[in-house]
Amino acid sequence: MSRGMSSAVTVLVGTWAIGLCVDAMRLPSCRGAEQGRTGLMKEEWRRSLPDVVVYLPKGKADGDNEHFLVFEAPKSDELLAMWNQSSCEGRGDNRAVLARSKDGVTWSAPKIIAGTRPGEKGGQASWPFPVVSKRGRIYCFYTKQMPLTDGNPQGCGAMGCATSDDNGHTWVHGPDIPMPRNKFDHPDPNVPKHWIVWQKPIRDSKGRHIAGYTQGTSPSRNPELKKVGWWAWENRCQFMRFEDIDDSPDPSDLRITWLPRDENGLTTKHPNHDWSSLQEPSLVLTPDGRLFCTMRAWTGHIWYSVSRDDGETWRPPEVLRYKDGGEPLKHPLAPCPIYALRDGRYLLLFHNNDGHVGKHNQREKRWKTNHLNFLRHPAFIAVGAYRHEAHQPIWFSAPKQILDTQGVPVGPKGTAEIATYTSVTEWRRRRVLWYPDRKHYLLGKVIDDELLADMNVPK
Repeated sequence: MSRGMSSAVTVLVGTWAIGLCVDAMRLPSCRGAEQGRTGLMKEEWRRSLPDVVVYLPKGKADGDNEHFLVFEAPKSDELLAMWNQSSCEGRGDNRAVLARSKDGVTWSAPKIIAGTRPGEKGGQASWPFPVVSKRGRIYCFYTKQMPLTDGNPQGCGAMGCATSDDNGHTWVHGPDIPMPRNKFDHPDPNVPKHWIVWQKPIRDSKGRHIAGYTQGTSPSRNPELKKVGWWAWENRCQFMRFEDIDDSPDPSDLRITWLPRDENGLTTKHPNHDWSSLQEPSLVLTPDGRLFCTMRAWTGHIWYSVSRDDGETWRPPEVLRYKDGGEPLKHPLAPCPIYALRDGRYLLLFHNNDGHVGKHNQREKRWKTNHLNFLRHPAFIAVGAYRHEAHQPIWFSAPKQILDTQGVPVGPKGTAEIATYTSVTEWRRRRVLWYPDRKHYLLGKVIDDELLADMNVPK
């Protein structure tokens, strides 16, 4: 049994350690936040054996916590955590919040940066992501709900922006950031784009911040989208590069280059429909200055692409394999982030199934239940290494399971997923995967060298 699957662990809570011994299989199943507050369900957050607890929901208004991005504060030796909070995903009350920690263990209560206040609806701030300039200004960008929507008020909006010059204690709300229109947007320019960023930006070969984003197609451009569920919508991967953000300009003066130059972006065919299904790009930089991007799709595998010119152009997307000519990495429709580690290795997070497990099959044309709630677990990691002469420039070790929910759903969505919309920090010599557990609890798992020691990458 791997270290990540042991039955006992010391979980750091506040400034003290509590020894846990969890027989996870004996915890009863439940659906909904109300059940989660009775009996053993109060301890349900322990199921995945976390090493750090960042946030446990307090009531109905904060039952959904996801899009969990932890980063270093620019003007103090602290960690900051930015995430999307709501009563339940899709209910119209998304807000961007921020918490802080001086030791990576004890975390403050979150404060709202933008979006809907608890108990209200409308005016959402969804999927916030931070960019930190060299001068110490923090930018919080998010999908901002507008008076007009195009069928998805949490994923269709303007690009909102707030800035902080005091480590996120106070925020100034600037003007919305202009976004270019293309043939996939609604023909009425007053109807905003479908777009979501979900990862912290990285720096490209010239040191500029670049972020990947999903662009959805307006149903006005593809009427067939009105006949399918949200899970089957048309999507493609695009990128935004912040040219001068290190100079801490006002939001109205930001220069952003929208990539790739081909407005079609990165695409691959949906298994059931005649349109693209690529989503949620995640980026790393290889030692030779190329961008390497992993993406989720409907095919049951991770897809990838490579750019030699900082995102201007890309190779046609391909299925990700453990090595050239090796087996594809199996993965359902879920984020599949890749992280560059400081020692030169890479860390890939995925679910290691092809989207069809038991009675749950994401490729069904008509869903009677949300299969993704039960396909996004357990969570696995693979270690990646750069292979200069290879066609696929990063090869991977065999997978190792690190987190699981045993299929037990909790939270307002009743989902059993784990480690979706995560982040990684390497701070004070400790490497931590920050993960939402069932989009309900926010937790941390230490990924130390001992855990990775036996994960050898093919040569």
